[in-house]
Amino acid sequence: MNNQFREEIEEEDELPEEPVIKLKPKKERDTESTNLFFKKLFTEGAVSKESATAMMPFLIFLSLLTMLYIANSHMAVKNIRDIDKLNKEVKELSWEYKSLKADLMFKSKLTEVAKKVDTLGIKELTEPPKKIIVSSDEH
Repeated sequence: MNNQFREEIEEEDELPEEPVIKLKPKKERDTESTNLFFKKLFTEGAVSKESATAMMPFLIFLSLLTMLYIANSHMAVKNIRDIDKLNKEVKELSWEYKSLKADLMFKSKLTEVAKKVDTLGIKELTEPPKKIIVSSDEH
């Protein structure tokens, strides 16, 4: 009985000697391996459509986190600028307060008040004021 699907096996010749592999310097190997990786990645399509679709929610999550991070840094910079602006304004108002206070102290001196009211006809008292005493039974 012969197996009609079975083919006769030819005897194989002896294998030739293995070739000797010479290694290139490490720097050349590294650049070739990275070039090979990127070549495979972009030509053969390392990511299939199904896996890209499955990763979509995670990629959206990462993009939202990135946008939040960027917005947070912009808000922080804006807050720092506002704080600096308000600090300058507080310093200016403090200087203005001190100068107005000094001016008021100068204008409220007795001699300065006397000069101002002299134009109105009011004169400075030369005798001390009199004390008015009201007895409690007069009311």
